[in-house]
Amino acid sequence: MRVLLFCDEFYHPGDVAIGGVAPLKDKRFEFDIIKKGQDFDPKTLTNYSVVLMAKCPDISPEKMGGNWKTPEVQQAFVEYIENGGGMLVVHNGTVAGDVSGENTEVIDKLIGCRFKWHPNDCPVTVEPIKPHPVTKNVESFCEVDEHYYLEILADDIDIVMASYAPQQGSSKKYAEEPYFNVPAKLCTSGYVRTQGKGRICVLASGHHLDVWLNPNFQQVLENALNWCGFADV
Repeated sequence: MRVLLFCDEFYHPGDVAIGGVAPLKDKRFEFDIIKKGQDFDPKTLTNYSVVLMAKCPDISPEKMGGNWKTPEVQQAFVEYIENGGGMLVVHNGTVAGDVSGENTEVIDKLIGCRFKWHPNDCPVTVEPIKPHPVTKNVESFCEVDEHYYLEILADDIDIVMASYAPQQGSSKKYAEEPYFNVPAKLCTSGYVRTQGKGRICVLASGHHLDVWLNPNFQQVLENALNWCGFADV
């Protein structure tokens, strides 16, 4: 299966996603990589079964800000999905173009959510909560991660995974504002939805390479790529 991977930005180096998908090359996946948003030609989308979005709207690591997800690019993703394409969105792929989300409203609604906030890195437990092709053979796992709180924008999401982080603030590590004494939190960690003929899966975890390489997260990635690419196994 041919996958187009978007990755690399200041807070989320591309080496994480690239290293995270490396083991999947033995599972019938071929990855083409785009690091700089301005290098993307929307006309190439039809060459791929699935897009793996692990990049926020920042142009590149050297150019924070800007928005490579222009209105034209966003509309291209919508048409790609509605015509039968697949999109797997991981972690920072949920980050909007600005605080209001106005600059990326079209693609945020397509994805079905946007990143809202996260406390400091902490132990995050991810748990499959219902049977689905994306959660097949996946067990609960825990890794130190950014615990993403998502603003859900679509009313048709099917939540398949949840995440839990314990109370923060009991150690000096978490004493800086605004993260001090963050309460325990249960969040949506994975969901699926469809639009037109296409499929979308969102996974909130994935800030660190250790998360991507966790055997259970590897299984989720493999399952999600297959499901989004209509190659269910």
